[in-house]
Amino acid sequence: MQYFSQITAIRETEKGTDLILHIPGEQVQKKIIKYRTGSKIDAEIRIEDGRTITPDQRKKIFATIKDIAEYTGDHPEGLRAWLLYQYCAETGEMPFSLSNCSISQAREFITFIIDFILKEDIPLSDAALNRTEDIDRYLWGCIKYKRCAICGKSPSDLHHWDAIGIGRDRRAIDDSKNRKIQLCRIHHTEVHKIGRDSFEKKYHVYGIIYREEE
Repeated sequence: MQYFSQITAIRETEKGTDLILHIPGEQVQKKIIKYRTGSKIDAEIRIEDGRTITPDQRKKIFATIKDIAEYTGDHPEGLRAWLLYQYCAETGEMPFSLSNCSISQAREFITFIIDFILKEDIPLSDAALNRTEDIDRYLWGCIKYKRCAICGKSPSDLHHWDAIGIGRDRRAIDDSKNRKIQLCRIHHTEVHKIGRDSFEKKYHVYGIIYREEE
């Protein structure tokens, strides 16, 4: 869920910073509390700082849309307009231009189109890992759509970043709090060969706790 919100009060404490948020025109209490874990609700806050889209972000967007267009046979400009429409419809964002949108908007749009190529199994001329701006969301999408986090290939396997241990019955273990990553057979073999830390250093990836509803 994403909602436009306003910070109405801020208070710093020894443990961190407390915020009071106001969501104009929306009644979302019931929607939000169903995601409560214990006494807490995990959320991500994006602060608009007025900076506009960077050349690198624009390059990632147009290169990815070009790859999608070549795969689908659509015209790149028409495809870009369609993807922007779908993004705004899904997130509730107002329409914006890729020439002067904010860095945050560009980041979220890149995340949206990367998720789209994972879902539709669309090949890119460069690894999606190099195009993403939100590595956590990318790794989550790779697990959801069963694409290798390194090369994007399928079929792939779910690799337990936090090892369960040899000889334990995985069917009887609750591994929901264990970090995982999706890897094809080649990269799955490699992580076992060189070790988790070396693999992370080489590819700049890591395991995440995966929940379907996130």
